[in-house]
Amino acid sequence: MTNSHSASPFGRTLCAMVTPFTATGALDLDGARRLAARLVADGCDGLVVNGTTGESPTTTDTEKAQLITAVRETVGEGVPVVAGVGTADTRHTVELALAAEKAGADGVLVVSPYYSRPPQDALEAHFLDVAEASGLPVMLYDIPGRTGTRIEPETMIRLAAHPRIVAVKDCSYDFLGTQKVLARTGPTETGLAYYAGCDEHILALYAVGAAGCVSTVANVVPGRVAAILDAFDAGDTAGAARLQLRATPLIEAMTAAGLPGTVTAKALLTALGLPAGPVRAPLRPAGREAADGLMAVYEEFTAA
Repeated sequence: MTNSHSASPFGRTLCAMVTPFTATGALDLDGARRLAARLVADGCDGLVVNGTTGESPTTTDTEKAQLITAVRETVGEGVPVVAGVGTADTRHTVELALAAEKAGADGVLVVSPYYSRPPQDALEAHFLDVAEASGLPVMLYDIPGRTGTRIEPETMIRLAAHPRIVAVKDCSYDFLGTQKVLARTGPTETGLAYYAGCDEHILALYAVGAAGCVSTVANVVPGRVAAILDAFDAGDTAGAARLQLRATPLIEAMTAAGLPGTVTAKALLTALGLPAGPVRAPLRPAGREAADGLMAVYEEFTAA
């Protein structure tokens, strides 16, 4: 893959794919292949594996590489596969980036180091070290609610100057800060591509120049997520708004109702007979009441 900035370097509608496990908790590569194929067939033009929704903190380095290879082989060369490689350790992150490149990834998703809360100069050095380590383009992952550290706008703008730092998965919940970066690193400048990492922001961020989304909800309704961006691209902004608002109850149920998106996505996929399997501890599966509630919201949404 050419390491250059572009409007949508990894596609437009990306799914933050769950990592399917067997009933005993082992990596389910066959399930991963089937799920990846379905997601692409139903509307995703890129996949993010080994991310937060993919339970990266509880999968081994070997499992991560195996998953990348399986998904790569399944979707073919035309569908971007971005691999989460971020850890709290720069050295380990570099190792995972090199392994992802070897396994066939098209890019790497690099989250801010968590727990240690490095200051901005150390954070910048971390991302630059990872970007220099492999030939893969980098999507920065800004999610301070989980990491404890914001990638500040000025830091983001400096990082955008690196030729392999091409994109951002934005879960900052700082829309003003995001717009400040877009205004200075958009397609007319260095071309830093923003992807909405929170499903409730898909249309809002797209409307001010983002490249697309990395969606958790797309695990269960990939076509509905893609349709929001399709409508906007077709000039039907009112229709895009209706589709985004119609998805709000499902977005809330899956990402903002008290359970992690991994848990809710796997509960729905399991109920739909699709590959998912259990979550790994310390996560716990959705209880019966929560699972039934999720399914009720899903059925109401898809019936509309």
